[in-house]
Amino acid sequence: MERKVRVRFAPSPTGPLHIGGVRTALYNYIFARQNGGDMILRIEDTDSRRFVPGAEEYINESLAWLGIGIDEGVREGGAYGPYKQSERREIYKENVDRLLEAGKAYIAFDTPEELEAARQNIPNFQYDASTRGSMRNSLTLPAEEVERLIADGHQYVVRFKIEPDRDVKVNDLIRGEVVINSNILDDKVLYKSADNLPTYHLANIVDDHLMEVSHVIRGEEWLPSAPLHVLLYEAFGWQDTMPQFVHLPLLLKPVGNGKLSKRDGDKLGFPVFPLEWHDPASGEVSSGYREKGYLPEAVVNFLALLGWNPGDDSEVMSMDDLIRKFSFAHCSKSGAKFDYKKGIWFNHEYIGKADNALLAQLLEPVLVENGVSGFTPEYIAKAVGMVKGRADLIGDLWTQGDFFFKAPEAYAEKDIKKRWSAETPAIMEELIGVLEGIDDMTSANAEKIVLDWIASKGYHLGNVMNAFRLAVVGACRGPHMFDITELMPKDEVIARIRRAIKEIPAPEK
Repeated sequence: MERKVRVRFAPSPTGPLHIGGVRTALYNYIFARQNGGDMILRIEDTDSRRFVPGAEEYINESLAWLGIGIDEGVREGGAYGPYKQSERREIYKENVDRLLEAGKAYIAFDTPEELEAARQNIPNFQYDASTRGSMRNSLTLPAEEVERLIADGHQYVVRFKIEPDRDVKVNDLIRGEVVINSNILDDKVLYKSADNLPTYHLANIVDDHLMEVSHVIRGEEWLPSAPLHVLLYEAFGWQDTMPQFVHLPLLLKPVGNGKLSKRDGDKLGFPVFPLEWHDPASGEVSSGYREKGYLPEAVVNFLALLGWNPGDDSEVMSMDDLIRKFSFAHCSKSGAKFDYKKGIWFNHEYIGKADNALLAQLLEPVLVENGVSGFTPEYIAKAVGMVKGRADLIGDLWTQGDFFFKAPEAYAEKDIKKRWSAETPAIMEELIGVLEGIDDMTSANAEKIVLDWIASKGYHLGNVMNAFRLAVVGACRGPHMFDITELMPKDEVIARIRRAIKEIPAPEK
């Protein structure tokens, strides 16, 4: 019987969610939805020293903003909980004891000083079959001494006993069969008595098994740990429930070599976190895609194509499109350059297609920041609709359409020199009279009346219309002039022309 697809995204609450982690969560979600499966959010908080307040909430908010739905998790609940590793201590201890009883693991009492001495004395030291016989552990100490040390409160760790010279096979849906000899693996620590908590290696295997995870989809950086996880599944006797591994390509720097980092974003001016992050310790604020003015759909589309392609020329794809087209067969084995400029392009495309009412809502905080109030949502939506084709980010809706909400406080000098002559004030006074006589200010009607007037007077069309635009907008930019005047109250249009006549200096002769 074929297993139900169950995937998990398992971040640690040690800070903001990196965009690479977001892509991992996205691929898990897409794969689960494509196969009618479940998406689990598991919080890996066993390292209490690295816990950062607010990080867990940040993770949940980020995934919700991006539309990555969670079926089971700390907030959602589910039949396989708890979904926070710090709440599963007894489960891990029980399974550590199973390995010890089966002789698959052993207790080690080596102090940090003793381990450092071994590193100094043994070239390329690692704790494995060739060295564990010379260390202080339950394989070399009498059983009575082991019991005494534990009873006396000596700290210890539990190490996995890896058998030497064995080829471990990892089947990966992207990379095929990966074979690693066990001689390069050390006897990893699975459990620490100091805090009665497991390490990543044990906790993940136990949780993935008990939560019936069918596919482990994670970053390429975890590939070296996959052979150990295969061996742990075998040690527990869980071979039949071993998940299918998928190791995704790394996200690489836009410029140069290496893995994408926050430093790259700071240097080139793009976010590496989905949401703005306020570091509770340092107070440092790191930018986020949401606050920078990206739409979540654009971020999802952009990230999905970093390391995967649909097999055709498609670029702009909705979440439903991605779910329908996704395949690990089209995932790259090599790393993907983080082309942040392409991310801007995607956002431009999505803003251009977005509902005007939604964009108006997103623009409102920007209006407040600029001291603008009193406009109806309908007015804002219509204004946004006229300028969104010129916007890359939400903030560009303001820079492209600020004149809809504020009269110009200054006029573009280059446009004054080119478009404002000695005769212009008098012509603008005439234009005021024409506008005052128009009852129907819809774009087509006002345009016909004004253009007929210009023709009847023998005026230069370009000069008059550009001076009109300069007076109302403050520069020779913006959408169709009569679309602007249809939306803007007529008395406001006239007031701006009058102000321009007064404020713009007469050209020098």
